[in-house]
Amino acid sequence: MRPIQYGRLYFSFTAHAMIPETHSTFVSRCRVTLSLLTIFAFGACTEPASKLDANDNSVVISVLGTNDVHGALIAHPGRGGLATFSGYVTALRDARANDGGAVLLIDAGDMWQGTLESNLSEGASVVAAYNALGYTAAAVGNHEFDFGPAGPMPIPENDTDDPQGSLKRRATEAGFPLLAANLIDETTGLPVAWPNVQPSTMVEVEGVKVGIIGVMTKNALITTIAANTVGLRTAPLAQTIVDEAQKLRASGATLIIVTAHAGGRCENFDNPLDLSSCDLTGEIMQVANELPPGLVDHIFAGHAHRGIAHVVNGVSIVSSYSNARFFGRVDFTLNRATHIIQDREIFPPQRICAFVVDNGNECASAEDEATSAVVARYENRPIVPNEAVISIAEQVAAQVEKKKAQKLGVYLDTAITLDGEPETALGHLMVKAMLESNDADVSLHNVSGGIRANLPEGDLTYGSVFKMFPFDNRVVVLDLSGAELRQVLAHQVPRHQRRAGISGMHVLITCDSDTMNVRMTLDDGRDILDEDRVKVVVNDFLVFGGDGLLTPIMPDGGFTFSADLPMVRDVLVTWFSNQDGPLRADQFLGPANRRWNIPQPIPTTCTLQNP
Repeated sequence: MRPIQYGRLYFSFTAHAMIPETHSTFVSRCRVTLSLLTIFAFGACTEPASKLDANDNSVVISVLGTNDVHGALIAHPGRGGLATFSGYVTALRDARANDGGAVLLIDAGDMWQGTLESNLSEGASVVAAYNALGYTAAAVGNHEFDFGPAGPMPIPENDTDDPQGSLKRRATEAGFPLLAANLIDETTGLPVAWPNVQPSTMVEVEGVKVGIIGVMTKNALITTIAANTVGLRTAPLAQTIVDEAQKLRASGATLIIVTAHAGGRCENFDNPLDLSSCDLTGEIMQVANELPPGLVDHIFAGHAHRGIAHVVNGVSIVSSYSNARFFGRVDFTLNRATHIIQDREIFPPQRICAFVVDNGNECASAEDEATSAVVARYENRPIVPNEAVISIAEQVAAQVEKKKAQKLGVYLDTAITLDGEPETALGHLMVKAMLESNDADVSLHNVSGGIRANLPEGDLTYGSVFKMFPFDNRVVVLDLSGAELRQVLAHQVPRHQRRAGISGMHVLITCDSDTMNVRMTLDDGRDILDEDRVKVVVNDFLVFGGDGLLTPIMPDGGFTFSADLPMVRDVLVTWFSNQDGPLRADQFLGPANRRWNIPQPIPTTCTLQNP
């Protein structure tokens, strides 16, 4: 890697190959600087040095970031989890305490939806763990809205129910601010004014003022339950960040950090300046490119569940996958007297392991038979989890263990997975189960994104089904015309890997010049005509506009539907319990199960006429 200069601001990059630090881990460091006008090389990589020279006047501020934790309190097995992560936080805080520096801990949203341990308390257990960890701030993500009103109902049932009641309750419990600068109350035209929810915050550590801004993806409100976001909208991310950052700079902020529930992806982390493995069309990449140079120092990103550890338009960006399996880190070295940033060190996504095999390259569980498994180390310290976080995790685990272990009476001869998207064994199982459990002709489901985990081989348990579908969505049966269903399907055609899962019919797409023809054939061989009435089973996430699946036919005022239908997860549990014999992946694959038949590639000009 070649050093490069950018004015007075220095970057360096530590290559850890996404493993915990051990005594045997050699950490190579390359310093790079960036010139505003010219990029040039002038040095070479060196062995790691101490953070600070004995006689300098510098202070190191390490900023740790998590994103898309989704309720992952506990390791699976020996990998990830907030309880294990707490040991890494402690190790780094000890290291900074020794050199007079400081640690900030920031989250980029989607904190609590996703595990039974978290969902049973609507995220309260995760907030308690974050409080024990000492988070500085967290962004509001789209799934923070999923629980709706405080209490068991996932959506408001009457005018007295607060659609954001659960989110607001968690915010008041948090010992840190929730940040949502671009979440706008349509009544006031201003950012929402909820207790402990604000656009930004300023903290001072070791005499350095750090401004932190929170934003969410432009698609946040269409990727949660729309009934819980009534009266809200999102403002453009880049302009919101600029406006808020300028206020923070005017108030004396030396560092500006953005925590953004918006993402992108990169595949290679060897050099933060090499963007060749990055998707530069990703939302957070585009946002960074729109920012004035020097205004923002760093972005913690999320939402996309991918890794980033790169510099875009002079802004370092870090994102660390999901489910508390990795964390992000950037270290800033500043002059104590002038507060000028002297160095910025970007770390690739750091793997969270309680134990590692002796070479430090792989996580291992405490029960691993390999005699080489040892306690993981970080900053040359053993990982010792925070007792308060461990206590929270253990209490919650004890409450849910019996429920998760409940066997549903069906055995899976093979794992049933999402391999081979867009049409997969698990996606086909999902829509088949929903159709067979309801009085309907067809079922549709957002199988990409709406299914969160594969089903493992063996006795199927409630915990596995919950992990597969952690959302508290309800079943909805819509009465659509054939013409309306045709519009929905035509809208799905260009979505490639994110097309909806279908059961009950086959779809054939053909193009006649620029005219798209959508033939819909029920499983009994009958074609669905425009004038036909079709009962379609979906869920309330889709009915309220989620994933954009039904938006082409969304009536003014929304769909009318019954609110007393069961939870999707409960329907799945019942369906599994009623199966007569074992299930295998190949039962849901093969030509007879293929639902989409589309020419490849389909011309971009091919569209449905006169919808």
